[in-house]
Amino acid sequence: MADPERVNWSSLMMKAMTKRRIWASLFLLVYALLLFSSWSLILSIRSWYAAASSSPSPASLAWTALYASVLYGGIFGLLSVGAALAVAVPATVVTWITILVLLAFAGKSRRTLVMEGRRITADIAGFAVKILLREGNIVAALCAFVSFVFLILRRRGARRGNQDENL
Repeated sequence: MADPERVNWSSLMMKAMTKRRIWASLFLLVYALLLFSSWSLILSIRSWYAAASSSPSPASLAWTALYASVLYGGIFGLLSVGAALAVAVPATVVTWITILVLLAFAGKSRRTLVMEGRRITADIAGFAVKILLREGNIVAALCAFVSFVFLILRRRGARRGNQDENL
């Protein structure tokens, strides 16, 4: 016979996991942790760039700015993919359910419905992943370019300010 505490705990856990609020809360918690860790990474990249760009060589300044901007772009690209994932997963599930219901109403047998459902699931998931990666790469490239221009212009402005003070 099953342990009553275990049965109650598992039924309570199953009830909790079927609630949309629980899943939304878990997603928000994970996304908040991702934001916090990415903010820490951004601050560490900023401090590394400030230390590395103190050398007087303009060539090393361009390479350090390029490296820092690529890191910034990667972080913002991952964040954008995470945000898009929050929208894409429910939309994908609704699309999948709609297609399966339409196939069921079209008179498909259960066996055919299962076979086509697996194929459709793979197609929809593959299409969604391709779109997420493409848009994440676009955001990453855009953020890398903007941060590169900003870092170069900021550093050149700081060097001009130092030259004006020396005069």
